[in-house]
Amino acid sequence: MASTTPGTPSLLRAMNDRAALDLLLAHGPLSRTRIGRLTGLSKPTASQLLARLEARGLVVATGTATGRPGPNAQLYAINARAAYAAGLDVTPGRIVAAVADLTGEVVGSCELPNPGPGTPVVDQVTQALGDAVKAAGLQRGDVHRLVIASPGSFDPRTGVLRYADHLPGWHSPTLLEELAAALPMPVEYENDVNLAAIAEQRLGAARGHEDFVLLWNEEGLGAALVIAGRLHRGWTGGAGEVGFLPVPGRPLVRHVTRENSGGYQELAGVEVLPALAAGLGLEMPWTEPLAPGTPGHAAEVASAVALLERAAAEPVGAHLRLLEAYATALATGLASLVSVLDPEIVVLSGAVTTAGGDRLRELIETELADLAPSRPRLVTGEVRTRPVLRGALESALAATRDEVFDTSR
Repeated sequence: MASTTPGTPSLLRAMNDRAALDLLLAHGPLSRTRIGRLTGLSKPTASQLLARLEARGLVVATGTATGRPGPNAQLYAINARAAYAAGLDVTPGRIVAAVADLTGEVVGSCELPNPGPGTPVVDQVTQALGDAVKAAGLQRGDVHRLVIASPGSFDPRTGVLRYADHLPGWHSPTLLEELAAALPMPVEYENDVNLAAIAEQRLGAARGHEDFVLLWNEEGLGAALVIAGRLHRGWTGGAGEVGFLPVPGRPLVRHVTRENSGGYQELAGVEVLPALAAGLGLEMPWTEPLAPGTPGHAAEVASAVALLERAAAEPVGAHLRLLEAYATALATGLASLVSVLDPEIVVLSGAVTTAGGDRLRELIETELADLAPSRPRLVTGEVRTRPVLRGALESALAATRDEVFDTSR
């Protein structure tokens, strides 16, 4: 007969505490009575719980409920200042840092141009984080955890960044140790597209879905794979590097790591859109933000976004043919992913694909139905403002809350 461990009073209290804290995160300020109803706790037990959490500095009394018969009920909310977490989004062109309080509200941020290989990576990271912390009016020691997002991924066996040759200075085998020594908080590292998927899973189009693929399309094509609710990173951390996929319609790219490209990237990456447009007699819209000093890839993305937005706004004639051609290219590589993984949904994310709007999404879905045996529903990503950075913050906050909300200690 299997043995079971009985729930001790302290363990049960900690479980009730966490349930109440999660409810306050999800619903905002709640009264004692409302917390009792949502948790199934009696009024006296709910009162003791709130007093305990208030004494620990995890909840604060905030206003009263009005508009109901009888005395106004005291409302309680998460103490947003109980802890802070930070995220960094690193690209070849810039580093964006942000600090969020315990409720997830961003309280400080900064954006710095990536200085390139001449400045040590540790200095880049500490400056960006320091500026964001200063903008929040905090000290660096107030931040409980930092998550850094970058293209590619750190190989868990070697600690070396792979699949990101365009990030000079980030490939040192001692980089992780150097950053850990320089920063006074736990530091985690995650692929940028994986973090976009976390943002969609917690805040956007993938909420409530256990199996999904996120296809990212900006300066490069990438994917995140979520299976049974968890990210699948692969043996070397390289799961989802779909730009390297061999695909019909493009010659095989051999020595892909040396070439830093692959068939799917060459078939459907942002760089193919000028040729598609030219073949249809369309001009690429080079817009005002492409000023001197704008990184080349960022200029390509901005131009492609403007082109696809224009086509989506008037999807007829050459504009429609452009969307159809690009949908076929994107569906060609996506078919391999869904044939192997059979996900419930595919989230289309990144500025380039989302610029095509519902019309491009519908065309990709139609093409995919002809190319793959499974037919997942295609949805557009809902986290549009810095989804990679938002995912980094959500990842850092999840671990921070697990630590701070544990009242069993």
